[in-house]
Amino acid sequence: MNIFVWMLAICQALLTTGNILLVAVTGLIGQQLAPSAGWVTFPVAMQFMGLMLATIPASLIMGVTGRKKGFVLGNLVGISGAVLAVYALQQQQFMLFSCATLLLGIGIGFGMLYRFAAVELCSEGQQPRAISAIMAGGVIAAIIGPSLAVYSQAWWPKQPFIGAFVGLLGLYIIALILLLMIRFNDEAASNQHSVAARPLRDIIGSANYIVAVVAGVVSYFVMNLLMTATPLAMHHHGYHFAQSASVIEWHVLGMFAPSFITGRLILRIGLFPTMLLGLGLMVACVLVNLLGTSFNHFAIALTLLGVGWNFMFIGATQMLTQCYQLNEKAKAQAVNEFVVFSLVAVSALSAGWLEQSFGWRAVNYSALPILLVGLLCLVFYQRQHKGQ
Repeated sequence: MNIFVWMLAICQALLTTGNILLVAVTGLIGQQLAPSAGWVTFPVAMQFMGLMLATIPASLIMGVTGRKKGFVLGNLVGISGAVLAVYALQQQQFMLFSCATLLLGIGIGFGMLYRFAAVELCSEGQQPRAISAIMAGGVIAAIIGPSLAVYSQAWWPKQPFIGAFVGLLGLYIIALILLLMIRFNDEAASNQHSVAARPLRDIIGSANYIVAVVAGVVSYFVMNLLMTATPLAMHHHGYHFAQSASVIEWHVLGMFAPSFITGRLILRIGLFPTMLLGLGLMVACVLVNLLGTSFNHFAIALTLLGVGWNFMFIGATQMLTQCYQLNEKAKAQAVNEFVVFSLVAVSALSAGWLEQSFGWRAVNYSALPILLVGLLCLVFYQRQHKGQ
């Protein structure tokens, strides 16, 4: 594959490393600074709110200026968010810290388009492998992210979470340097302007597009709901920070390590079986969580959750890329990202409230009807294609 796909994979790895840092520490920072229990995951929700707000502008900006300028802009917003987070923690300002996570979310929203840029850089037939290569960058993040979250606590002993955001700043600066070196394939889309683009309602009204969006929503909503609540649940059950960081590490390995085979798996057995397997693993995660609260229960469940998300989300991404032409990509991707991550923001905000108000079991029970929606959607997709 194109060398620039692998450079994008490194950028994705750096972005994901930062995301893991945020997962590991933001909820705990909320516990320290929040005015009440209901506000604990508000900074996490603000991060996803920023991501949601960035989705449509990010796609449209890149449709006009090209991928490189769009990614650089998003990275600079992320850098400003990391700097503001350090200052907010020094001042112990909860709302200012939440504003910082909003900026970080905006930067992440731009970075979430790496997987689509990778598809544009590879040759025909290699799209699933390109998406998998981008997602596989998360394996590096799974190792670095939790370790950085733990060891950075020693950098500022009196305010242990400041070091995490200093580390985050360094990651974003490295990604910025790499982005400036990549040559993106923006000409391919511009060459298709002679082909008439369909109205947006025709694109998003197709059955395949709706299934792809719903599958992406279900996979990311459930994954984020359980992932965000896990450090809080472990804290309430007496586990220390290093243990919850270790569970997050196993979770992120589950999210990204299968990416080395997911593209081939889709090509071999098809989208429906791959995504159905992913959904089944997410159901298994819920069942393991309901069986107990030992360290092994948390670790096994979160690993299953990560693998299930990988199969479902990569499948949904591949399905989405089949629903539009190149000159329709900006608006098609914008709507998908907005819908997915606006609902993910809801999951982030509700995770803390559910766990604090009703407990860990309630969080897991709430995931089951959402997974049922995903199952019904996939069955509809399969029956539609069997009839063709």
